[in-house]
Amino acid sequence: MNLFITIRFLDILDILLVAFLLYQLYMLIKGTVAFNIFIGLFVVYLFWMLIRALNMELLDTLMAQFLGVGVLALIVVFQPEIRRFLLLIGSNSQVNKLLRVDKLFSSDKYRTASEEQIRMMVKACESMARTKTGALIVIAQHSELREYVRTGEKINARISDALLETIFFKNTPLHDGAVIVIGNRIIAARCILPVTNKQDIDPNLGLRHRAAVGITEETDAVAIIVSEEKGKISIARAGHVQVNISQAELTKILEQVLHPSD
Repeated sequence: MNLFITIRFLDILDILLVAFLLYQLYMLIKGTVAFNIFIGLFVVYLFWMLIRALNMELLDTLMAQFLGVGVLALIVVFQPEIRRFLLLIGSNSQVNKLLRVDKLFSSDKYRTASEEQIRMMVKACESMARTKTGALIVIAQHSELREYVRTGEKINARISDALLETIFFKNTPLHDGAVIVIGNRIIAARCILPVTNKQDIDPNLGLRHRAAVGITEETDAVAIIVSEEKGKISIARAGHVQVNISQAELTKILEQVLHPSD
């Protein structure tokens, strides 16, 4: 009788991959309503395992039927999280380089922003922060955000600090909503963005911040927020918001997004 368990390298790799996927799942649903639903489903599954161990056939049959359609229910309930997970994989720079996807779908329609245009964006944000003018600027990366561009007014103008400040001036009809920037151009203004359902966001943050987190959850975009109440600049990336950033930090992030190195 062999009392030793044989563990192969593939078994260790299998465990590590499952652990990695579970960790990524936890990071995606942490702080959302989906996390509570996941805990509830896990408790139901443990209850079913207990029923099977006690050989309670009637309850076992009912629970098996319930969990049998659970896969479809999971797809419906966790649709936003599944989308974010697939987006995380598809927008990964290393994956794109490996598969050459960026070369396959790249377009010269919008060239990258110049250092001068980046400086003008930072200048506009600093000016609006001083005057406590609320603003929400979404910067596209791989996704062109077409479904969100359609909700606003198309502009298609080159980036300038004067134009950004004019758009978000309180008495203009375009100030309410988000501006979408693609490459070196302001594509649209007064765009409607999805609002996040996260529960762990600072309650002092307003609707602009929640919309910025929402768009960065749904896409690979980066969003800049200027607070109307406190006059602080924040930035949202990958579903997380960093508040009260400095001018130097904002410049560095914009250079990475709008003027990436080759």
